[in-house]
Amino acid sequence: MELSLDNTEGYLLVRRTAAHSITLLDRELTASFLLTPDRVVENWPVDTANALNAGYVDALLALQPELVILGSGERQIFPAAEFMAGLLRAGVGIEVMDNAAAARTYNLLASEGRRVVAGFILPAA
Repeated sequence: MELSLDNTEGYLLVRRTAAHSITLLDRELTASFLLTPDRVVENWPVDTANALNAGYVDALLALQPELVILGSGERQIFPAAEFMAGLLRAGVGIEVMDNAAAARTYNLLASEGRRVVAGFILPAA
C-alpha cells in the first residue's frame, strides 16, 4: 500500500507498506522495528505477535508513549493478554491492527503531535 504526504512537519512517517517491508521517509526496513515521531529502533526481536509477552513491555514504555499502535503483520493478530495488560497497567493505550492500518493510524497521530509508538512486525527473512 502506497501512502504519501508532501510535508512531514519534522516527524518520521511511513511512506509504504508491503508484505515483507515498510518504507519510511529515507529507507526501507525488512525486519521488525519500533517507530516514534522522532526515532526508529531497528531490529526489534519480534517476528510474530504471538511472541509478545510481558517481557517486551519495558522496551515500549522506555519510549514514553501515550499510545502504542501494534502492526501485527499482514493481518490483525492479538498478542498475549499479559503483554497488553502490562501497557494498560502503565496507563498506556494499545491498539492492534494489520501493518497497513497501523501505518495510516501512526501517520495521522504523529501529524497531530501525539506521543505515539508504533511497533511493526515483519516476518523473519
